[in-house]
Amino acid sequence: MTDRLKPAPHGWIILDKPRGLGSTQAVGAVKRNLREGGYARTKVGHGGTLDPLAEGVLPIALGEATKLAGRMLDASKIYEFTIQFGEETETLDTEGEVVASSDRRPPMAAIAAVLDHFTGPIKQVPPAYSAVKVDGKRAYDRARAGEDVEMTTRQVTIHSLDFAHDRTDPALDSAFATTTGRPDPYDPGAPLELADAVTLTAHVSKGTYIRSLARDIARALGTYGHVTYLRRIKAGPFREEQAISLDNLNEIGNGAPLQDLLLPLEAGLDDIPALQLDPDSAQAVRQGRVLSELPHTDGLYCARLGDVPVALMELEGGTAKVVRGFNLPDVAE
Repeated sequence: MTDRLKPAPHGWIILDKPRGLGSTQAVGAVKRNLREGGYARTKVGHGGTLDPLAEGVLPIALGEATKLAGRMLDASKIYEFTIQFGEETETLDTEGEVVASSDRRPPMAAIAAVLDHFTGPIKQVPPAYSAVKVDGKRAYDRARAGEDVEMTTRQVTIHSLDFAHDRTDPALDSAFATTTGRPDPYDPGAPLELADAVTLTAHVSKGTYIRSLARDIARALGTYGHVTYLRRIKAGPFREEQAISLDNLNEIGNGAPLQDLLLPLEAGLDDIPALQLDPDSAQAVRQGRVLSELPHTDGLYCARLGDVPVALMELEGGTAKVVRGFNLPDVAE
């Protein structure tokens, strides 16, 4: 490594987080590899926690992209998960002790019928072993201390819920996900068969707990269940085919070019229309000034000078105000 540091990068690394790695540990791994790769100190944050036992898409923001991490927290997510029927655990996954059990196994036809009842706006009680704060303290800390944690019901939205093999969006297909160790897909033409487990795909709003969804589906089927496999395959605009492995990430620390793995800041704004600026307007926006008499419809825009994002701006009645400015290189050029 030379004494001269490379400029701090701005953009997104989409990590295919492996099982067993915490989200904070993933952020630490990115920081370490940037440091070992010779980059200047860079602000790093993630766009939505994944439990250590979960795997899949973890957007990690670098530099000015960290200003958009909050948008990722609010974005919808898509998960693939397996419910093992017969036992409910205290953590609703494979980590906890069994707290309830049943010999009942639901028919696949009954599972297919019940999914509609969990689609749309639903009420859900988060797991006691979750990061939700109860009286200022994380619920999982209280639960691990042996406290009886009372969780508050919340409303979330399940945009879609299907058998995993029924996924129709080709953009969600990926070599990252395999069928190894998962139950066979449901065949409606096969003889009636009881299921020990089932793998589902859910497109959900922010704040949805898949472990709670699995618990409630199992109970609705007259049995108990817990999650044995959980993979996030989409977070906001980011899909699993954009994700890199931990081994790929580690290559940055060994000198691999970061630009081969880094998505631009605006990749997190693919649903936001662009507002093109001239140099004078860009300078005004950088100073936080309002732009007037714009012939655009109301809404949120990504103001740009050429290819460089300058700011997020809210436009109303022809007047645009800065919501979030970006301090990116060459904005004024």
